[in-house]
Amino acid sequence: MQHYLSLLQNTVQEHWNDHALCNYKGETFTFGEFATKLERFHILFEKAGIQKGDKVALCAKNCARWAVAFFASNTYETVTVPILADFTSDSIASLVDHSDAKVFFVDEDKWNKLNPETMPQLQLVISVDTFAPLYCANAEIKAAYDNLDALFNEKWPDGYGKDDVKFPIENWDDLSIINYTSGTTSAPKGVMLPYASTCTNVVFGQSRIPTHFGYTLVSMLPLAHVYGLMFELIYPLCGGVCIYFLGKSPSPKILLAAMAEVKPYSVMTVPLVMEKIFKSSVLPTLNKPAMKILTKIPIINGIIFKKIHDKLIEAFGGKIDWIIMGGAPLNPTVEYWFRKFKLPYTVGYGMTEAGPLMAYEDWRKFVPGSCGKSVDRCEVRIDSEDQQHVAGEIEARGMNLMVGYYKNEVATKAAFTEDGWMKTGDLGVIDADGNIFIRGRSKNMILSSNGQNIYPEEVEAVVNNQPYVLESVVVDRASKLVALVYLDAEKIKADGLDAEALSIKMEEMQALINKKMPSYSKLTKIETVDQPFEKTPKMSIKRFLYK
Repeated sequence: MQHYLSLLQNTVQEHWNDHALCNYKGETFTFGEFATKLERFHILFEKAGIQKGDKVALCAKNCARWAVAFFASNTYETVTVPILADFTSDSIASLVDHSDAKVFFVDEDKWNKLNPETMPQLQLVISVDTFAPLYCANAEIKAAYDNLDALFNEKWPDGYGKDDVKFPIENWDDLSIINYTSGTTSAPKGVMLPYASTCTNVVFGQSRIPTHFGYTLVSMLPLAHVYGLMFELIYPLCGGVCIYFLGKSPSPKILLAAMAEVKPYSVMTVPLVMEKIFKSSVLPTLNKPAMKILTKIPIINGIIFKKIHDKLIEAFGGKIDWIIMGGAPLNPTVEYWFRKFKLPYTVGYGMTEAGPLMAYEDWRKFVPGSCGKSVDRCEVRIDSEDQQHVAGEIEARGMNLMVGYYKNEVATKAAFTEDGWMKTGDLGVIDADGNIFIRGRSKNMILSSNGQNIYPEEVEAVVNNQPYVLESVVVDRASKLVALVYLDAEKIKADGLDAEALSIKMEEMQALINKKMPSYSKLTKIETVDQPFEKTPKMSIKRFLYK
């Protein structure tokens, strides 16, 4: 298996003058400019006394310079610590300190809200906005930065060219990334990923979703989360893709405008985004009385589905070969229609601890309701007496997995079985062909009074299909199921529903939902919430807040 930094080195050398990293309607770096900036940082790190294995934290909004900062650390063989910019200032400072970071790349605005005294190990703080120093622990480091041009010219008197690029590849088992799974300030879980984990994810991506020069990609997932980091930065850049960054989470209008202009080869997203697009742009058309009749007539329905397919593909720029979703299951009803439209979608499965990918299948072979098959160099098993029919915890082992949690031996020990398999916390089954079907999170499972296992995600899939529901959480209240729902206020207003009419609709909704559910998982009540549910960076609802 080829090292991903070898792939990146070859790409840089072959496309030295071509665009690599672009802020949408902003700053752009060619592969050559990118590599040159990495070399400048390597010289600065060396003069600042930063050594292989030291920690380099990174906290900023998505942008081209975020990508440069990451690879400056990654190719110097320091351990990169991406931290979500959405974390609170106290959490950011706590994680920088917990990770033992000596270098910190950060937005200037965010740095102004931090107290350096709470991060005493820092030697150098660099602005992601300008790459200027915001803090130097001593005069020698400041002098190294001030004299960086001279130091660079001294090392490369004839200039730095593509043949000078040499990235390290003898580091498979070395620690590469520490990725914190939350912003907690007590006993944080920093996932430790070796270079081998990134290698197997990138090589799998390039073998199954191959890229080539000329491809473009719009990056909208948080780069500080390993899903976005791996599949919207490292994997595509190694394959010569020009990446456009949208910065903060874009509005639908800005996102679609960027897609239309950039014309990406794929869309990497979470199911929630695609479900919202379906409910707002497609479902109203399908619900028209005439359309309900026409979509049941052979040949005519094929023409209609083709037009919807073309409209959706065009909305993403017209050159989409793959729509890849992860982080949560896709709503079964939405998936049913996506199959009818013949959209090139697939749903993968992974987690931070796997760097992140554990399961995937090409959309042409993808089995609805599944999340694909285990990826190369990763084995998956079910802790069950009958893994095809009885749900059990999904366990995995392979080159892509973490080596543990940073400075948290208790959590590390709890994450693995005695025979070395990592416990995912997810429940599922595997069919005879190796397709993995997730039933839910083990900690979310509800045990009914008669001993039945209830997976709230399955009930929520039905609830979310109701006309006025945007999202929901099903909880256990005194052994009774209650659905908390966040409603579509705009649709309620457009349909002219007052409080009494809405109450009637809610009663009808509950009856419709319960008709589709087995006796042990019927809802006893539906409650509305005033705000969208709080979510994790990968857009999963923070269920623990709504118990």
